[in-house]
Amino acid sequence: MQLERMVRPVLPVLTAVVFLELAIGALGPVAGVQLVERGASASIVGLVSSAYYAGFLIGALFGHRVIDRVGHIRAFSALAVLAADAALLHPLIGMPYAWAALRAVIGVAVAGLFVVVESWLNDKSDRETRGRVFATYMVASWAAAGIAPLLLSVANPNNPLLFTAVALAFATAVLPMALTTVGNPEIESRSHFGIFRLFRISPLGVVACFGTGLVSSALYGMAPVYIEGIGLGARHLSVFLSVAILGGLLVQFPIGWLSDRFGRRPLMLISGGLAACFAIAITFFDGNSFPTILALAFCFSSATAPFYALGVAQINDYITPRDFVAASGGLLFAWGLGASAGPSAAGWLMQFFGPKGLFFYLSGVLAVIALFIVYRMMKRRAKPAALQGNFLPIEPQTCAAPGLDPRSADGSQPSAQTAQAG
Repeated sequence: MQLERMVRPVLPVLTAVVFLELAIGALGPVAGVQLVERGASASIVGLVSSAYYAGFLIGALFGHRVIDRVGHIRAFSALAVLAADAALLHPLIGMPYAWAALRAVIGVAVAGLFVVVESWLNDKSDRETRGRVFATYMVASWAAAGIAPLLLSVANPNNPLLFTAVALAFATAVLPMALTTVGNPEIESRSHFGIFRLFRISPLGVVACFGTGLVSSALYGMAPVYIEGIGLGARHLSVFLSVAILGGLLVQFPIGWLSDRFGRRPLMLISGGLAACFAIAITFFDGNSFPTILALAFCFSSATAPFYALGVAQINDYITPRDFVAASGGLLFAWGLGASAGPSAAGWLMQFFGPKGLFFYLSGVLAVIALFIVYRMMKRRAKPAALQGNFLPIEPQTCAAPGLDPRSADGSQPSAQTAQAG
């Protein structure tokens, strides 16, 4: 009975999230592969990928206005159809710059869809069930995201019908939401910290989230160019991306356990340093060493995946629990800025250094972050581990995570007051 009480109100949105993640996780690789096959340069592929994240950032900032106007279920339906329409237009319009505009539209729609998800899961869970709902949500979304790239292994990657499959996934996400008998969540007031205020609280927390955007968006957005550049095909790309996502999932809880005991900054420094080494190591191998590249990609993703959550935890250690959700808005903005720039910057470097330029870029960004961590460790002593909050695995694109944060005071929208600005 207790399980039914927890699952029934959130089952429609969890089912919808699976289809959303399948669509999002497949669209990027499919678009990237087809752009490469059409002869698009690395800088163009980077621009198209950056456009998605720029749209996501805009949607995260303004998507709630649609929800406030028409309600959660209607907004979800409209945004999912908008994303499906944009996906279907890809094979009909051959111009890469038009694809950039379409990807931006999809980014706006996806951000709005996850705002609905955030509101729904937060409203339909309570203090007793929030932790279990959060865990179920994260497992479902990560698993679907890891499976999605494998679409390239079961179909011709150049087939325009792959965009139809993506559109079907977006459209199917509407069904459980449209047919649910559970009422709409109540529309609540929202608040968030500005990025400059967060930087005053914890410069490293903001830099970690911004750097995560620079790294993760470049890796997943430019992987098609890298794989093609070393002489491999779409099936190799699908395995590469799935292995990288799996590595990110498996390491979250061990890293969190260590960070709760030894502090955020030492773990961030070690993870960043190891990731930079793994990135450099990949540049020594070519397509003939694909299993080795897979192993290094797994290790690289394992080292970088917790960075966003560690940055959030670093900020949360210096604010009150009731302000966690407000702070998450500013940190998502920092991540979005980095994600919007990452693929374009990596694509520009790949124009000059070839496919391995991707990992030169990644190692360079991580080295700068590591130096900043050392600077902050010299500038201010960290809180003792006993006074820090608990780590929680958070994926930036899954915007629902902050609203469901079991560490927050009550899961409701907070007042924007910080406990400490040191």
